[in-house]
Amino acid sequence: MAIAPTVAKYLAAKNVKYDVLQHERTPSSGRAAAASRIPGDRLAKAVLLRDAHGYALALLPASHDIRLSELKRQFGDDVEFASEHEIVELFDDCAAGAVPAVGECYGLDVVVDEDINSKPEIYFEAGDHATLVHMSRADFTSLTPTAQLGHFSRPH
Repeated sequence: MAIAPTVAKYLAAKNVKYDVLQHERTPSSGRAAAASRIPGDRLAKAVLLRDAHGYALALLPASHDIRLSELKRQFGDDVEFASEHEIVELFDDCAAGAVPAVGECYGLDVVVDEDINSKPEIYFEAGDHATLVHMSRADFTSLTPTAQLGHFSRPH
């Protein structure tokens, strides 16, 4: 599949510089980082959340676990994880579970963990389980201009 069509159009419209890294098919972002020989703290893992206002995408390092209690404390008590069914419906041009770390092109608000936001370069799933998008932090930040920052993850 490579880059999901929605993501490809979005990156072209935003005119950001990026490259694509192919790797063996993997079941998780942590394993994608290992297969690609990149640090797990530079791969932005995307987690779909739901609250009373709709959906949002939380971005954190693949080498970290999300702390739902911290998300609730920082962004509201009604925040919870979306279901697999909801993920498949919202990311219908992506392989199941391969959620790209770009929310705007899917109409989603974004919250970014400070640990991923501090890295000089960022990788993220392209919409399948064998392709990563790689870009500078500056270009990645330009894709999340309205994102809220927080600290809601911890290393595995």
